[in-house]
Amino acid sequence: MIDRERLIQTAAGFGVALSAQQAALLDRYAELLCEKNKVMNLTAITDPDGVEVKHLLDSLLCAAQPEIAGRVADVGTGAGFPGAVIRVLKPDVALTFIDATAKKLGFIEESCAALGLQAETVHGRAEELAHKTEFREQFDCVTARAVANLPAVCEYCLPLVKVGGWFVAMKGPEAPAELDQAKAALRALGGEAKELRRFGLPDGSERVLVVIKKISQTSTKYPRSGKNITKKPII
Repeated sequence: MIDRERLIQTAAGFGVALSAQQAALLDRYAELLCEKNKVMNLTAITDPDGVEVKHLLDSLLCAAQPEIAGRVADVGTGAGFPGAVIRVLKPDVALTFIDATAKKLGFIEESCAALGLQAETVHGRAEELAHKTEFREQFDCVTARAVANLPAVCEYCLPLVKVGGWFVAMKGPEAPAELDQAKAALRALGGEAKELRRFGLPDGSERVLVVIKKISQTSTKYPRSGKNITKKPII
């Protein structure tokens, strides 16, 4: 489906080493995604070039970051991005896919099984899971892609991150403005923004990784309900 050699070369241009075997796994995952998308709404991006750049390369740039290590949760994983790509690029990571839609997790489980990849999935809402002891402040790193604006996604994700761990939010060019809006949320949730890492994708779009360190425990009053997170952001 995708141009494997081009993906390998493009990734190398960003300093990401991708083997032929890993490229083959990502190619097959993309095929399974588009196949399943015919009967289930998983993605609006189905053309080979779009999948290659906007799903796979985009996720590779996140997966390659040094903070993506240890026990990692991909919150609101949807069709498995960036989680499935992390699983391929870094097989030693203990990865958990989290999503509120069971059917999407079913697709991830089926696809990973077909590719011989281990997949731990958790069905539930992050704001509810974060109040359970088996998930609260248990992850070395949490990722999220296209889940919500930064103040809200910080409240969903930071309570899951252990002190000293990392939250990496995948954003577009709006990231600096959202980070300004998220200052109060970061203070309340125990996070500290460390860096904005910018990348220009081959299609001309801009991607920004917001790298946040968890510097103190999150108060037990957070996260609030999903409704309050959306309607009354911490600002």
